[in-house]
Amino acid sequence: MLNHYARTGSFTTKIGLCLNLRNLPWYVQANPNTFFPRCYGICMDVEKQDFIEDYRNTAASNILKWVVGFNVCNKKIQKTKEKGCKEDVGQKKGSECSDENVKQLPGKLIDMACNACEIYLGRMEHKDIDTAVNSSATLNEEEWNELVEQYYSLVHEGAVICNAHNYITQCQRILTKIMSANPQRDIDGSHNIWIIKPGAKSRGREIVCKDRLEDILKLVETTDQCPVKDSKWVVQKYIETPLLIYETKFDIRQWFLVTDWNPLTVWFYKESYLRFSTQCFSLNNLDSSIHLCNNSIQKHYKNAADRNLLLPCHNMWTSTKFQEYLQKRGHGSMWQNVVYPSMKRAIFYTMKMAQDKVEARKNSFELYGADFILGQDFKPWLIEINTSPTMFPSTPVTTELCGQVQEDTLKVVLSRKFDKNDTGKFELLWRQPLLELPPFNTTDLAVEGTGIRRCRKVGLEWISLNHLVKTGFRPDETFQPGVCLICS
Repeated sequence: MLNHYARTGSFTTKIGLCLNLRNLPWYVQANPNTFFPRCYGICMDVEKQDFIEDYRNTAASNILKWVVGFNVCNKKIQKTKEKGCKEDVGQKKGSECSDENVKQLPGKLIDMACNACEIYLGRMEHKDIDTAVNSSATLNEEEWNELVEQYYSLVHEGAVICNAHNYITQCQRILTKIMSANPQRDIDGSHNIWIIKPGAKSRGREIVCKDRLEDILKLVETTDQCPVKDSKWVVQKYIETPLLIYETKFDIRQWFLVTDWNPLTVWFYKESYLRFSTQCFSLNNLDSSIHLCNNSIQKHYKNAADRNLLLPCHNMWTSTKFQEYLQKRGHGSMWQNVVYPSMKRAIFYTMKMAQDKVEARKNSFELYGADFILGQDFKPWLIEINTSPTMFPSTPVTTELCGQVQEDTLKVVLSRKFDKNDTGKFELLWRQPLLELPPFNTTDLAVEGTGIRRCRKVGLEWISLNHLVKTGFRPDETFQPGVCLICS
């Protein structure tokens, strides 16, 4: 028996997962955008343009978020002043611009952002079908560049829009529509951060986070001189609002086992483990030590001095420990009701998508490691799936679990033949009925058909009277506009 399958790149490489999950609706009734952060193969021209459009639209919606958020902030300040009875009677709206040291942006920025978001909404609702591509309603390249540059000043440099209060109602209305139509609204945040990864590398190698469009494009262009395999970069939306434990980011390594591709048979491991960052979470610093939880990355850093002492010094928890943590904070049901079943669905959907792309070799099996990040609503987001997941006993957690999962894998593959209940901590996620594939023989291929004579003239005048009689046309009948006599 072999412990690997051939041709698994459709889901075990970042570029494969990025491009192939878009076809998921052809296999199951599910939207990949509900569990997989949107992703682009940025080295392809079409994909690159789609990413640029996504970045710009995200920036435009973030400007609207700033307007609404700034209004909420002003209300809180106002209430604080009222409680302290220190409010100035003559205070006017727009006083946020009173500080001369703060850069002031024109209200035109909000107009452009609202216009861009309206167009974006129209596309999501398919209202742009009858609209010309070069419509004057769209922003031109110069306007987009202006919007993005001013967005940087607003979000990253502390600038303000003096008359933002005049746009609050309009921004709130558009933003509400976008939030209801966008399944990834909860992970976008306001910083427009993206994570750039080599399409076929593992262990966090060469992965970086960027929040400026030109920096992302420059990074890919300057490193795209490598062999074809290494030049397949992907850019994926970074989850800016992850669930944190003691102000620290973590991800989940979840194992699953495939023992057959026809019939598709998938086993899900009941135990997983969390990997913590060594540093406290911050969106103002995009260093890998904060945002990449891979042990192969974090082992090179020391735990931050201001890190919570309740976090493990070796930066790992078992999922059992995590459930205890949730229980103490009143979220005890979240693991069984949200996290665990959602991870199972994501794996099932991905395997269904990849089934017809993998070589369905018999007497084989393979153990995979899927990485998930939880949102603040405890919803898991699939980041990637790894072939040959590490079994190195790097911490007390992996020393225990990695040995156990290998033993349980052998139970499913070997011992279950003699005792069907002997599967360790694996549970059967899916076993489909056997698919009867039609026999295929290249010598049986044939093309059959009849010749079609080309018309001598274009129009109705070439139709001969003899042909009209053969097709059943009577001289007393009249021609109807737009009707082809031959086809009818």
